[in-house]
Amino acid sequence: MQDELNDLDRFDQAILRELAGEARISITELARRVGLSKSPVQARLKKLENGGTIKGYRALLDPIRLGLAHVTFVEVRMVDTREATLAKFNAAVAKVPEIEQAHLIAGNFDYLLKVRTADMPSYRRVLADSVSTLPGVASTSTFVAMEAIKEEAVTDVS
Repeated sequence: MQDELNDLDRFDQAILRELAGEARISITELARRVGLSKSPVQARLKKLENGGTIKGYRALLDPIRLGLAHVTFVEVRMVDTREATLAKFNAAVAKVPEIEQAHLIAGNFDYLLKVRTADMPSYRRVLADSVSTLPGVASTSTFVAMEAIKEEAVTDVS
């Protein structure tokens, strides 16, 4: 990641910063903000998209207004950590819509999952029907979030 960041000049970084804060900005306004004309900004955007630095554009949805206020973090311990087991687990996790994030961890457990549901009964169903039945799971521990203090997308490109 650091090597990729070093490949970005100050204009690319400025473009990324602006888009991270306001992805629906017009090319004309983006060009004005970063100090280039439209054509070079369009070319840089295409390069950033084709190179995978910009993976896509999304609407940021408010999960609370969508009725998804319940957040739990789940520690997952695997039966083993062989590559085949992890690959099966990873593929299965990608198919569970309630799992917002999944991270392989170096520590006393193997994965940390962020699960978002409407309420505790919904979470219990997801735990029983989805998380606990994922391939290779030996055990889980659940931690209920009481309040989100900071929850943001990446916007700093420095």
